[in-house]
Amino acid sequence: MRTYSAKPADVEKKWVVIDASGLVVGRLAVLIATRLKGKHKPTYTPHVDCGDNVVVINADKVVLTGNKRNAKVYYHHTGFPGGIKERTAKFILEGRFPERVVEKAVERMLARGPLGRKILGNLRVYKGATHPHEAQQPEVLDVAALNRKNVGI
Repeated sequence: MRTYSAKPADVEKKWVVIDASGLVVGRLAVLIATRLKGKHKPTYTPHVDCGDNVVVINADKVVLTGNKRNAKVYYHHTGFPGGIKERTAKFILEGRFPERVVEKAVERMLARGPLGRKILGNLRVYKGATHPHEAQQPEVLDVAALNRKNVGI
């Protein structure tokens, strides 16, 4: 018997919407990364983008467990000598673009390469409760019901 290998033309992409309010960031990011990569499907092929399109709403209401809200630090470098900058998760979540916490968590769980960048393009994160993808008729994925630990206290 031969091993099945999906072709890009054979892939059926669905749209999934996830309400992130009250969910733990790391656990949410794992589920999103799995959906984006397509590992939940029996036709998963590592070198093909066979995952779903994921829409995340209410990204500003995610929860970080423990003291991570104050202690977790995101670094970036300006490119100049001594140009390392840092921001805490609390600063980002209370700022203009709180959805970047979820985006970074998912981005760091995917491969760094051409396929990883393409897969990350299937993720859309919004800080509010509305999104412009109603025409795609996304199905709702209730992450809170999957495991009691997915919901922060």
